[in-house]
Amino acid sequence: MTRWWKSWWKNQQTCQDYTTEASGKASGIEQQLQQTANDNCKPDPESAMQTWNAAITDRKQRFLVVEDEPDIADLVALHLSDLNADVTTEQDGAKGLTKAMDEHWDAVLLDLRLPTMDGLDICRQLRAKSSYVPIMMLTSRSTELDRVLGLEIGADDYMVKPFSVAELKARVKALVRRNRQNEMQETAEPEQLRCGDLQLDRMRRKALLRGKCLELTAREFDLLWFFAKRPGQVFKRSELLDQVWGYGHDGYEHTVNSHINRLRSKIEADPGNPVYIETVWGVGYRFSDSKE
Repeated sequence: MTRWWKSWWKNQQTCQDYTTEASGKASGIEQQLQQTANDNCKPDPESAMQTWNAAITDRKQRFLVVEDEPDIADLVALHLSDLNADVTTEQDGAKGLTKAMDEHWDAVLLDLRLPTMDGLDICRQLRAKSSYVPIMMLTSRSTELDRVLGLEIGADDYMVKPFSVAELKARVKALVRRNRQNEMQETAEPEQLRCGDLQLDRMRRKALLRGKCLELTAREFDLLWFFAKRPGQVFKRSELLDQVWGYGHDGYEHTVNSHINRLRSKIEADPGNPVYIETVWGVGYRFSDSKE
């Protein structure tokens, strides 16, 4: 076991005050996520209740941890099993991708530095699938660039080692809950949308512009779908960050700007004079299906 991980584990066992503080933070995260879900998921009450009841059955959750350090993987698996979960660990990146693609998981936890294939490549390929699985990055890389890169590729959250076990468990629970709320909301959503010359297929996660397939990243498609469902509604950058990226990405409003710019370059005839994604000066952005 590496020296820093031994120190981390000792800290987890002896520093009760820190754990209590982390638990309080974790509780706040869960409350924030629940409020976000309550504010934005309002399908038909009867169908919503049926879906929710199905989501909270007693079946065990399934988590996949792709981590090349056995001691870390075993400790993470040990604590995630407390969440009524079966936890599978894999040390090799390519084998981890195969497991992630071939089986159903309630969440996948990825290290960045892995043998044969790194976590970013695994995340990118998982996001190319039509089915969605929550992804959390676990890494010793703490720079903002690494964090932003992981989030832009499609990770739902990002934790830097060493981390609090209490917060890890709370964040994983929050990811699973958020995904269930999204699934509940999607039961009331159309599978396809048409906005002028733009066609979106939610199930196949494809976008067509005048019949030509657009090459969109997972997050670009999520952002475009979010806009297209709400034409004419104005959103602040912070609101888009919260609704499309999730609670773990506070303070990264510039990520919204970069995604908007990339989307405009792909869907607008003249990105400098957009007709789909409009800027509302001093406020944020608005989606319009006008072609004029």
